Amino acid sequence: MSHVVVPVRYPLSSHSKKTLAQAIELAEDRDGDLSVLHVDLYQDSRDISRAELKRSVESEFGRLQNARYIVRKGFLVEETILEEIANEDADVVVIGHKQEGRWRRMIRKLVSDPDIESYLRQRLECELVVVHATDE
Repeated sequence: MSHVVVPVRYPLSSHSKKTLAQAIELAEDRDGDLSVLHVDLYQDSRDISRAELKRSVESEFGRLQNARYIVRKGFLVEETILEEIANEDADVVVIGHKQEGRWRRMIRKLVSDPDIESYLRQRLECELVVVHATDE
């Protein structure tokens, strides 16, 4: 059984909805679990609850089987996402292309090769799926 992790913004942006739709489809196709992750930045201190995140996702997509909703506080979104991917032992991570750019900059600081998928595979052994805003 696969485990798919999808970081999203809250409230859900149109791009987060596309990314989430792709993650839901992947989890269903692979008969896997889905973890919907929102990182609540300390400096924003909006105190988003898991219940709010779940309500928002379910109002868009209906009740999801095998879904888990996670809200984490963090200073750096990318590092918090990486920690959660490791904690969840994810097989697949689905991110929007805007997140890919931020991850690329962070990884470039850490290593000379800014290939996010290779970085994640080497360190976390997971597949990365990037959803572009124009994807159907």
